[in-house]
Amino acid sequence: MNTIWALTGVVIKELYRRKDFYVLFVLTALITVATGMVNFFHDPKIVRYVKDVCLLLIWISALLIAIVTAARQIPAERESRTIFPLLAKPVTRWQVILGKFFGCWLATGIALIVFYLFFAVVSGSREQHWPWLACLQALWLQWAMLAIVIALSLLGSIVSAAPSSTTTICFIVVAGILMLGGHLNTVAIHEAQPLQTILYTIYFLIPHLEWFDIRDRVIYDWGLVSGVDCVLATLYAAAYTALLLLLTWLGFRRQSLNT
Repeated sequence: MNTIWALTGVVIKELYRRKDFYVLFVLTALITVATGMVNFFHDPKIVRYVKDVCLLLIWISALLIAIVTAARQIPAERESRTIFPLLAKPVTRWQVILGKFFGCWLATGIALIVFYLFFAVVSGSREQHWPWLACLQALWLQWAMLAIVIALSLLGSIVSAAPSSTTTICFIVVAGILMLGGHLNTVAIHEAQPLQTILYTIYFLIPHLEWFDIRDRVIYDWGLVSGVDCVLATLYAAAYTALLLLLTWLGFRRQSLNT
């Protein structure tokens, strides 16, 4: 376990030494300024619009950080050839996968805390309403969703050696699931066989990342998601994450590291 946490710490330090950390602060500042502009309009619809834009930026930024960070972990180790002394310590391949995953996940969680903290403080100061619980729940569900995304990116990095290809493909897949995944069953109803079966199969196999998106509840003050639903969503994310990490380990285990 100490080995896994040591690898986790290395990943976190690596992320915040790179430009990702500074981009995070710049984006946070822009979000804060954008939300602060609400004071000049005195219109609740404008307030909701700005909050919508801010939360969209948070989602896009977090996805980029998660995917880019996870996609370059294994290929960077192979390219710099640090994977050889790492596995010779000895460190098992399963420990490498878990260390990389937890490092990316915790680093992304820290980024989310910064985003949501600034969003909650500035939004609350302008609306005289402090949505701490709503932001906390939105943060947790988004973080749980990002666990699936990070595991998917790690799996992609095993299949493709180029981080740029992995990043592009994963971002397209994740964006497609978020925008279209929840509608595949509706589309399938109107299609003929065998396309209908294919669409239904895809619908039931893909992780439904859109289920973790509760931005509208935060924007329109619709209240919190029930505790039972939140727990079920967390278990759903944990199950898909475990499956993807298992597939990543199986793929990494079969790979030869002689070259």
